[in-house]
Amino acid sequence: MPTRVTLDTNIYVSALHFGGMRLLHMPVNGDIEVAVSEPILDELIRVLREKFQWDGYRLHDARQRVLGLAKFVVPAKTLDVVTEDEPDNRILECAVEAASEFIVTADKDLKQLDEEA
Repeated sequence: MPTRVTLDTNIYVSALHFGGMRLLHMPVNGDIEVAVSEPILDELIRVLREKFQWDGYRLHDARQRVLGLAKFVVPAKTLDVVTEDEPDNRILECAVEAASEFIVTADKDLKQLDEEA
């Protein structure tokens, strides 16, 4: 069975905007199972639009790509673990709902949780 992971928005941005596509090919190859939720997709689209000026076509394509490779989950729990950057809790909620074994992130607040665990 593939390893279940939740990717933080910064990982999707890196892959889609800066060309780090290798990670996004891993679910296609069956190496990992990626979970995504609507709040993660919403943040991804917002960041690509606002910070990188992606147009509607590219945004739609990015959303479809992610949905094509990831397992879509609807988190049943609302978490309040990360107080420094509250939206990071959406990543945790997705990971909990999907029973992800790992969260892939470059976010210092989420990485700090791992260090404290």
